[in-house]
Amino acid sequence: MEIITTTAQLEAACGHLAKASYITVDTEFMRDSTYWPILCLIQVAGPRHEYIIDPLAEGINLAQFYELMTDRNVIKVFHAARQDIEIFYHEAKAIPDPLFDSQVAAMVCGFGESVGYETLVRKLANGKVDKSSRFTDWSRRPLTDKQLDYAMADVTHLRKIYDVLARQIAENDRIAWVGEEMAILQNPETYALRPEAAWKRMKMRVKGRKAVGVLMEVAAWRERQAQERDTPRNRIMKDDALFELANQQPKDLKGLDRLRAVPRGFSNSRSAPSLLEAIEVGVNRNEADLPNIEDPRPLPSGIGPLVELLKVLLKMRSEEHNVAPKLIATVSDLEQIAAFKDADVNALKGWRRDIFGSDALALKKGELAISANGRQLKLTRLGSKVDA
Repeated sequence: MEIITTTAQLEAACGHLAKASYITVDTEFMRDSTYWPILCLIQVAGPRHEYIIDPLAEGINLAQFYELMTDRNVIKVFHAARQDIEIFYHEAKAIPDPLFDSQVAAMVCGFGESVGYETLVRKLANGKVDKSSRFTDWSRRPLTDKQLDYAMADVTHLRKIYDVLARQIAENDRIAWVGEEMAILQNPETYALRPEAAWKRMKMRVKGRKAVGVLMEVAAWRERQAQERDTPRNRIMKDDALFELANQQPKDLKGLDRLRAVPRGFSNSRSAPSLLEAIEVGVNRNEADLPNIEDPRPLPSGIGPLVELLKVLLKMRSEEHNVAPKLIATVSDLEQIAAFKDADVNALKGWRRDIFGSDALALKKGELAISANGRQLKLTRLGSKVDA
């Protein structure tokens, strides 16, 4: 293991790693008191090289590392890559390509939903991860040998995990399945943090169309404040306060003071006028242009039994193909399939349709039956019966 603290060392390391067919990558970061994550450590390993890069080292330039991330001759292997890629995208607009996420690959190979790294280390690499340094302050220097060993283990075991999973996926002809999931992780829209879209991450608790417009504006206001001040969203204002603002729509500073969820004394802050402006903009938005936050097509009554049958079918298909059920279809997917002819859900697209979606539609139409044969369930094709 080599610890890299200078640009020259990094360039030399990236030169070695660029000759490998794949590299394993992980990061350690902090974001407890900031909006933007602070990149504290980067761990990288090739088949014969192991490095820990210190992004906090004075004067180090990570340009060569980000260039390696986009080198199409080298596969970049992560476990649960989304947060790591979010950091790379924010820092340098760099999205690893080609990409292999071992968590997604493990789900495709039947290791369950959101399988943890420690589980894969134990089952596939015959190893063990020391968890004692998991909740450490990675921004403090110097780091201890124990911390460095823990960090390095996140990529050294990953080499064996990648070898096993990649082989299983190739043998089972599921490369395209994993590719569809990697495309989502590689889409820049996955990491775009646009203030105007901030309301979409919230669980809606507002009344009336006008309140929707206000919520959209105050959520965008909070997001901009958090980004500009590099402060967690909830330190600017909690969700409950945004919901109260949207429902009550105060027009002045006294109105802000009367709201219980708004922090006491906020009306005297420099941010109060801009919040009132956001509320006014929301109130004046054209209601016809506002999104419908409620399902425009409520689920009809009586679909419960069909949804339960679809769950049984999903369980059968996931076990047959050794794939985590959640990766194939969600409960919401099943409800949409049961309720509507034109359900636009992932379970009816791509490889998911091949192994489950087509049968789900056939079951709904009465062209497929589930029956029991002792302890075993079986599917019987019945031909066209009814219109779905």
